[in-house]
Amino acid sequence: MRINIIRLLPTTLLFFITGFQQIVAQKTSINIQINTNSPQLLYAGNQVSKAAKAEKYTVIQTDSLNNSAGENIVLKIISDSISCIRIAKAENLALPSNFGWQSYAVRVKKKGNQKIIYILAGDQTGAMYGGLDIAEAIHIHTINAITNSDNKPYLERRGIKFNIPLDLRTPSYTDPSDAAQQNIPNVWEKSFWEIYLDEMVVNRYNVLSLWSLHPFPSMVKIPEYPEVALNDVWRTKEKFDDGYSHNGLNFVRPNLLKNVEIIKKMSIDEKISFWKSVMQMANDRGIEVYIFTWNIFTNGADGKYGITDKQDNDTTIAYFRAAVREMVNTYPHLSGIGITAGEAMNGKLKGDYANEKWLWRTYGEGIRDALKKEPGRQFRLIHRFHQTSLSEIKDAFHDYPGPIDLSLKYAIAHMYSITNPPFIDAAMPLLSQQTKSWLTIRNDDIYSFRWANNNFAREFIKDIPQPEKIAGYYMGPDGYNWGRDYLTKGSEHPLILQKQWYSFMLWGRLSYDPNLPDELFFKTLQTHFPSLMVQKLYKPWAAASMIFPWITRYVWGDIDLKWFPEANISHPTHKGFFTVADYIEREPMPGSNIRNIYLWAKYQHEGKLDSLQSPMAVADTLARLSAEALSGLKELPARKPGSFTELDQTFGDIEAFAHIGNYYAAKMKAACSLAQFDQFGNEADRKKVINYLIQARGYWAQYAKVYGSLYQPALYNRVGFVDIPALISKVEADIVIAKEWKPGTIHYQPKYTTESPFRK
Repeated sequence: MRINIIRLLPTTLLFFITGFQQIVAQKTSINIQINTNSPQLLYAGNQVSKAAKAEKYTVIQTDSLNNSAGENIVLKIISDSISCIRIAKAENLALPSNFGWQSYAVRVKKKGNQKIIYILAGDQTGAMYGGLDIAEAIHIHTINAITNSDNKPYLERRGIKFNIPLDLRTPSYTDPSDAAQQNIPNVWEKSFWEIYLDEMVVNRYNVLSLWSLHPFPSMVKIPEYPEVALNDVWRTKEKFDDGYSHNGLNFVRPNLLKNVEIIKKMSIDEKISFWKSVMQMANDRGIEVYIFTWNIFTNGADGKYGITDKQDNDTTIAYFRAAVREMVNTYPHLSGIGITAGEAMNGKLKGDYANEKWLWRTYGEGIRDALKKEPGRQFRLIHRFHQTSLSEIKDAFHDYPGPIDLSLKYAIAHMYSITNPPFIDAAMPLLSQQTKSWLTIRNDDIYSFRWANNNFAREFIKDIPQPEKIAGYYMGPDGYNWGRDYLTKGSEHPLILQKQWYSFMLWGRLSYDPNLPDELFFKTLQTHFPSLMVQKLYKPWAAASMIFPWITRYVWGDIDLKWFPEANISHPTHKGFFTVADYIEREPMPGSNIRNIYLWAKYQHEGKLDSLQSPMAVADTLARLSAEALSGLKELPARKPGSFTELDQTFGDIEAFAHIGNYYAAKMKAACSLAQFDQFGNEADRKKVINYLIQARGYWAQYAKVYGSLYQPALYNRVGFVDIPALISKVEADIVIAKEWKPGTIHYQPKYTTESPFRK
């Protein structure tokens, strides 16, 4: 458990309340000493040096532990347990409580006017994290408040899920979208990954998972199939539409290949060198890299040497086995591969071609072939618990020469819903400390806006059941690309990790230590926006950030195709725009303890007591959160029209959240009254419906105005083309629905089943 890495003095705490005081470290000199020239310790030392120089410190950095240093602050970073114990005893320091992976202790000693800070760790990653703590303390002016602490990870692996758009010919799941197409050039730029990995490590993410339907032709050479390797980086000039498969099928259409631009000239050897350098950068920051695939896809290889996507094609099996072997052998810093028994597999086949047997013959045997050259290398296989069973996995992979984990969708597609989603509960008895699972934490809720709510993130992490059975998590969307931001109008295109820096800080830092105090985050906010009183910003921002979790609890659509709260839509093949009538029959999220609107109206009429929360109470909560956000904005500087400064964009995001929150509140109330009118035919209820919907139209118009001033319409691969201002016609159609409604139209049938989705 962390012991007060930053224990703020009362006057500093007063700073957060009044904004009038600032405690600043004595800015004189610092001596940074590390006991080894390992990349991770050098990285930590360089980050401390960078922060110190920015604060006008005189900096000396050495690779030896010099006890005669005369600087005001001496930082000693030690990364092996033997040296730590020796130094702790010699300097009369408390021994670290833990020398495990990523763990570290901070010890502080005063010698006259000199402050000596020791980072004591049993491994390089832990030592690096300790160094990053010191860099942060210098940056946010709390270096004088640093005290002794012991630190270890709450969740050992904390990752980003990145659907990587490598090339027109080797797409990922997200590729039929504007964001993915715009980011193809970026993923082949070293500077992109340097910033990306820096953003990850500072927030303690230590897993980068790259997801692709079939990455091999863009990343490896296979001696048996030399023509599969692809030179150059291609992108189509054709426009995508929203008619692409949601199972990854037929993403490389002939018309796309007829109108191509070569955005980067690269041989396959240069591509391999590039990805080796990216993985080396990750390794230097303590970040593991994993490749994930869906199956069976053969993009870039299909038709060559007799390779097809047919599951009973022995040539395809041999090709995959060789491709996996080369992926493992080519990249020494690749930590593992994740696999899926779908989306394009034929579950009806038996024997050697059955799903799990096929996966073993390709991925399992391919990894085993590679490890014959490196028998001591640990290579992790992550088998998604998706369209398969645990017994089938164990039967097929019993000879795998390394660790095997499962992977589960934790909140399906909506992490911004409730803090304790129940979907994993049925699988927990199947897991153990020997059979662990990763959590796929999908964010297909928020693509445009900046999010900030400390309590929700902290509770979400603490509510993860039985962490000892959890291998780690990777967080990210399937319906959007977490590369650079092209949704925002204006000329700047920061990484999504930079644009939404505060939420990434919350999720990463709290999953390392969920007991981190709010003061750390508030001080960081204050340093980031020095002209504001931090609480005046955080309070409306936190309220606004709870609007989507509350509406998603009621208008629940488990996968991203079925619910996108930024636009009140699902994919056109599902509902499209959700009408007021659709709200009546929505089944709230399992575990949300909210009553469906139709049954609420029925029970109200019958005078039945209900243990579940009423939809009207949810609407009131949405209205309250919106009011808090808008009221708080009035105490902040007005957003400047046409401004794209980060602060003005943040104000705009808060306002947009608030307006759509009011829209959802009015629409839910309208649906409640419409349910009553449908069941009991009271015309007074129809009038209520119309009045609520007129209010909702006004709120949507305000939302569209703010959204349209900041963001562009965009094609998303999961919900189609989204144009927020243009949806006003759908909003207005609700009023027509209410005016023409005939009682008795709804024939409600419950839709959920209690059957477990996980098979033993």
